[in-house]
Amino acid sequence: MNLGLFNRVNFKENTESKGMYSEWTSLSPVVQRCGSEGYSVLDKFGVSIGREVTINVVKQLANNLGITQAAEPSPLNTDKEVQWCMEVICFGLSLPLTEHDIIKDCVNIYCEWLSSLLPTNKVCVPGPVCNEPNMYARKIIGHCYHLFLPREGEGQDVINRQAVLCHRVLRTLQQVAQESKILEMETWESLLLFLLSINDTLLAPPSVKDDVADQLCERVLSVLFEVWLIACAKCFPTPPLWKTLRERCMNWRHRIALIEQWNRVNLALTARVLAFMYGPGFPELKIGEDDLIPAGMSNNTVVQAWYRFLNTIGNPANLTKPEIISQTPKFLHYAISNETVVDPCYHSCLQALPLIFLKAIKGIAGQVDAFLGIAQPSWWDEVVVGCSTDKNKEIGSSTSIHSPTPPPQRRLAKSFSVAPSAVSKGMPKTSLIGLTSNRISTVVQTASAPNSGPSSTSSISSLSSLNMESRAPLAAERAKCNSILHLFGEWLFEAAFVGSSLVQGNDPDHKRPSSVIMEGPKSKGPNSFHMSSITDLTDLPSNLTIDKYESGRAEALGALCRIFCAKKSGEEILPVYLARFYLAVDQGLHISSDRECGETIVSIVMNSQSIFKLDLEGVRVLVPSFVSALEIVLADKDSKLSPNVSKVDLRRASISILLSILVLPLHFQNIPIRELTTSSEHPIIFLELKPKLMNLLMNALQVESDPQNAHMLLGGLFLCVQDSAAFEAVEQVTQPLPETGTTNLLSSASDTTSTSSMTGGSDPRSDYFRGDTLCDVHPLDSAHALFVRATYLVCHRLISSWKTDLNVSLAALELLSGLARIHIKESDALECKRAVKWLCDYIIYQCSRPPPAHSKDLHSTIVAAFHCCSVWLLEHPYLLRDKDCLTTVLEVAELGVSGTKSVGKPGEKIKMKDDKELKPASMRVRDAAENLLTSILEQVGYFPNECGPESVSSLLDEVSLLQHCNSWATDCSDQTLAVERFRYFVSEGSIMLALLEEPLGNDQDPQPTVTLLIRGPFGRHAWTMQLRHLPRHRSGTKYHAPSPGRPVAMQDNPVRPEVSHRYFPEGVDRVPQCKADLAIPNLDHVLSDDATASEETKKLSQLLKRQIAAEANMINNHSQQTQLQECAPPPVCHEFQTSRLFLSHFGFLSLNGDNENTFNQTLIALDSSAADFCKDLTALDNMSPRTCDTAHIFYVRSGQTSAQEIVGNVNDENVSSHFVEFIHTLGWPVVVKKHPGWTGHVSTSWQVKSSYIPSKQQNHAVKYYDGNSHVLYWADAYSEVAFVVPSSRKNTSYQSATNSFNTSTLSSWHENSLSDNGSLRDKRTLSLDLDKQPAPPRRSGNRHHYSHTDTKIMIVWLESYEDYLTLPINDLLNYMETGLEIGPTRISDVLVIYLHWMATGLLRVHLQGPSGRVGLASPLVDGMIVSRRAIGPLVRYTAINMSRRRRLDSDNYQPPHVRRRVKVQEMVQKYKREMSQPKLFTYLFNNL
Repeated sequence: MNLGLFNRVNFKENTESKGMYSEWTSLSPVVQRCGSEGYSVLDKFGVSIGREVTINVVKQLANNLGITQAAEPSPLNTDKEVQWCMEVICFGLSLPLTEHDIIKDCVNIYCEWLSSLLPTNKVCVPGPVCNEPNMYARKIIGHCYHLFLPREGEGQDVINRQAVLCHRVLRTLQQVAQESKILEMETWESLLLFLLSINDTLLAPPSVKDDVADQLCERVLSVLFEVWLIACAKCFPTPPLWKTLRERCMNWRHRIALIEQWNRVNLALTARVLAFMYGPGFPELKIGEDDLIPAGMSNNTVVQAWYRFLNTIGNPANLTKPEIISQTPKFLHYAISNETVVDPCYHSCLQALPLIFLKAIKGIAGQVDAFLGIAQPSWWDEVVVGCSTDKNKEIGSSTSIHSPTPPPQRRLAKSFSVAPSAVSKGMPKTSLIGLTSNRISTVVQTASAPNSGPSSTSSISSLSSLNMESRAPLAAERAKCNSILHLFGEWLFEAAFVGSSLVQGNDPDHKRPSSVIMEGPKSKGPNSFHMSSITDLTDLPSNLTIDKYESGRAEALGALCRIFCAKKSGEEILPVYLARFYLAVDQGLHISSDRECGETIVSIVMNSQSIFKLDLEGVRVLVPSFVSALEIVLADKDSKLSPNVSKVDLRRASISILLSILVLPLHFQNIPIRELTTSSEHPIIFLELKPKLMNLLMNALQVESDPQNAHMLLGGLFLCVQDSAAFEAVEQVTQPLPETGTTNLLSSASDTTSTSSMTGGSDPRSDYFRGDTLCDVHPLDSAHALFVRATYLVCHRLISSWKTDLNVSLAALELLSGLARIHIKESDALECKRAVKWLCDYIIYQCSRPPPAHSKDLHSTIVAAFHCCSVWLLEHPYLLRDKDCLTTVLEVAELGVSGTKSVGKPGEKIKMKDDKELKPASMRVRDAAENLLTSILEQVGYFPNECGPESVSSLLDEVSLLQHCNSWATDCSDQTLAVERFRYFVSEGSIMLALLEEPLGNDQDPQPTVTLLIRGPFGRHAWTMQLRHLPRHRSGTKYHAPSPGRPVAMQDNPVRPEVSHRYFPEGVDRVPQCKADLAIPNLDHVLSDDATASEETKKLSQLLKRQIAAEANMINNHSQQTQLQECAPPPVCHEFQTSRLFLSHFGFLSLNGDNENTFNQTLIALDSSAADFCKDLTALDNMSPRTCDTAHIFYVRSGQTSAQEIVGNVNDENVSSHFVEFIHTLGWPVVVKKHPGWTGHVSTSWQVKSSYIPSKQQNHAVKYYDGNSHVLYWADAYSEVAFVVPSSRKNTSYQSATNSFNTSTLSSWHENSLSDNGSLRDKRTLSLDLDKQPAPPRRSGNRHHYSHTDTKIMIVWLESYEDYLTLPINDLLNYMETGLEIGPTRISDVLVIYLHWMATGLLRVHLQGPSGRVGLASPLVDGMIVSRRAIGPLVRYTAINMSRRRRLDSDNYQPPHVRRRVKVQEMVQKYKREMSQPKLFTYLFNNL
């Protein structure tokens, strides 16, 4: 005999029995004596005699039951008769199972007699039993114990028959407990003790496959717990009973069914507790059985039962200690009686402990999630049956699934009493079948046990709860973290330290970190009992080593992370909990030697996405460990993950954590990070983390394949560049490039540079952190280096792998646009040129894709790329000085406008533009290319102009120009009168010319002067032109003599000789005539032959004589007159027809036109005297050539839910100074009455302002930025944004895009679907000629094009982060009217940017917006942590990009320049003068 085992059998002290029932006496001895008290007197006479007596008596009694024939009254009339028969029946229940029919009759008799406790008695029940039902019921219950005793040596079929009879008894007892109204307290106690006895008899011994205990395990446990719950409602069990239940359950912990039933009851009770503790508004914990908890239980009873059941199995962490689980009398007796057993912990049934531990922790985690309000419906299946069916392969090869008796459907109905309402709550009945069916045995009889515990398949099978996207948001009224930790913290912490390097169970002098808890009676846990004090245990089996419990440990760590990440703003967590949590997480993130992504790392990463966003005190000590873990997760290698763990989701969670720590190095700089477990002479400082974070970000982006993850990484990349650039600008840090030049910088964007840091060393604080390989300022972390690496990497991936995805392409282009706006001192023109070249290549590739690939999304990416290219050229105008860059950009613009490039592939003939057929990819692409071309010609290098960034158009209009004319009254501002002074023409169908022929008053030169107002698609421009024959620098001296006189001749005029004129030379007379000379008859001969000719000749001779005489008389008269008057120069001309001169000189007028139609297509005169001309002209001027957006800013104090209170906060001077600082980083203040651009409301925007003098000096307080007096404004050449801080509600109704005209009447400017007989060529050619045709553009019969997409953007500053859940968005929309509304705005269409100021001085970002095809724009990402330096540009760019995405996604949106062009064409149709060419010339020659 093993002396050590003998001592352990007789060791009386068990610390697990201490605790909440330590002062009460246990009833365990009564439970163990239950069978001995129920022996029959027939046992004294032998089996054969007893059998004969039993057969005769039982058969007669069974015939009266009405099972096979009609029921008859019982012949038993006295107590003695009944008690004698009960002795016989008791003996019959103990017969061998071969006497199945006798035992079955005994069971039927007792089950029928127990109906005496029911409201309706049966006729077969004896009278004494009906008179004293409780007394007899207690005896019957005691006798039934013999039925459940295992019989040795019986076959499987006999065991199944025994199980059927046991089920009959259990159903009857359960029915009695549910329906009886006369049960006495003693009967309840007997019933509960009986159930404890049969459970202990069946379940306490080590498990044996397919014995009766294995068959009845689930059934007896479910009946025990269900009847116990009924007893709690009807007759609450006494503390000794509760203590006995706890002690017995600890002896059954090697049975997985115990944990499943424990989870089942706990979750059902938790659901009831949550319902009355937090009310109906709290998220419901949906369970599969609505009637598991009796309806009559009071709230106080539910709470008492819930807490007691929760502590029924003791500390779940002890499930990882086979030496404790096997420390029961049954296990020890088994080991003593078996000579081959070295220790009871070697029993094969204990191989299921890792799975049992996992299920127990999952059950606790499910309750944690329920208290947080994030429990999923799938929890019920997972914590009750979730793993058992997945473990067939894990338990062993010899494990087989047996057929339970009775069938699963019948067991389900009888065991769990599932009501029909169970389906109505979202949990179908079929999901409960797994509670009792498909059970795999936890007993492995062969020695070939697996060497591993539950795989990650089981441990992370609940990862639906870990996925932050699929999980519901945390409940607003959730419990505090401390409260949840008081309940479950000790168990979870101890489970989280299982297998960690800090736990040294055999060292009595070493105190476990898991024992550090609040002082109290529980501080002395079960770990204080060391088995080594009795005897030294041998090593555990290989399949029960501590590393096999990693799945349960991972689940515990995940639950802890969810608890701490549920911290509310301002909530305090006890330091002792924080310390234990940080230690547990630090140990869980420990990287193994094979550098694989373990289950604990997966669980921590998936559940701690918000860990650095909550102001947890001291949480930044975990940053190095998290960085090392993220390197493993984000590495580009095939990690050994469970099939249930999505690698995409895991990477997404890792990226979310990464985005929350990117700004820490530059924020904390040289502050050291304390180490948790070891001490070092050179602790890590935050700044040393930056190289590793940057390399980690670059590598993750390079290998990322998921669009959403790439979007998040792009936002983080822009944050790093923006923050570094702002940091260096403030700190005036100049970080020189490496001596190796640009090549190394570009190569650093590849995976070679940073992979080394991801593969070296398993310690979180590897040598990379020690500073040995780092210089004080790492060159690859400078803003310039990041700029180069980001540009190279994003452009490369955009062209190679992102070009087919809309959202990632848009995010990449948004990042490149943002990078273009970051001006870094060391920026290299070569890198900028290369970026523009890559963008052009991207556009060329997208345009050259085959026709089937062309779609709306493809064209949206092309439009975005054109805009990005425009931004680069605008911010870096020196690029156009490079010949190659200019050629490339212009070729791409030509490609966008026409569909092809003039210069094709080498060897192809150059196509002239006039010979090309215009076939752009789409009208949107053509419009974007035109915008790029116009930007090159008008904006690049010239923005902002003299008017400032507030306007890209001239601020001069007709009235302001005429106020400078001498003929105009200075105080007159009548636009109608001013328009009458101008001549209006339209050229090329899109350019409106307003010509003023009067010279302005500041020029006295009598030069031909014309003043032009040019209104085109891209704005309004004013020009004054003079016709000069000399340049200005040579025409300074003016000489205008009244009579300069004739010049004096230098010499006398020569004498002119008299010369007689001849028709032929004189020598002609000397030439002899020939016959040919006589061929032509002379005149006389002709006249003699023709009388008519003779008459006409005579008349002609007379006319000649008269003319000769008249000329002679005139000569005579002229010679007699005096000398002619000297010629004098004409007077200087002060009136010119300058309109005609301008139009002629600039090619608008021509007398050599081929036909009149050609002329009319070139220039069209407008009738400015029409009634609505001024109105439409004003509407055209009110169409901004740039996009306009509005963002409304709100300040929400903690707990505010009223829109009126929120808006009123800005009137309080005590708003946060950080909030005031933030809003001034969004734009610059402008005065509304002087501002010519967008002001946030259409009624005050885009107007030529008169001089404004404020009534008093006003400081730029927050309340003044409400759009009435001031706004915050930002603009570039393509867009303008107004940031408004509402202080009151504007009572305006929904209007069109402007106050002047309805946008629904605008002509459509889109591509109609091709007709059946039309061709693509004809369609595109016709659409491209619209701006050259005076004919009205085509209209759509069923669609309207809106001039604006009024994207509602809210920027909300939260004092308490949780207030975003209760923000009254719908009410706040009443304060966000811009005059551009088409109709009511849906809340789902509003983009909300929440900003929460953290105690560290950083800001937490939360985005809420429409979940459409284009998604949320970058660079801000939900959950990102941003520094004060970078928050302004990031918020501004996100708002602009979001609005731009909405415009790209809108089918009815027209770009600003297209709207203006369409408006000009509309005015042509309304006001054109039907003039021929002569009438136009006449109109030009006449004065107005």
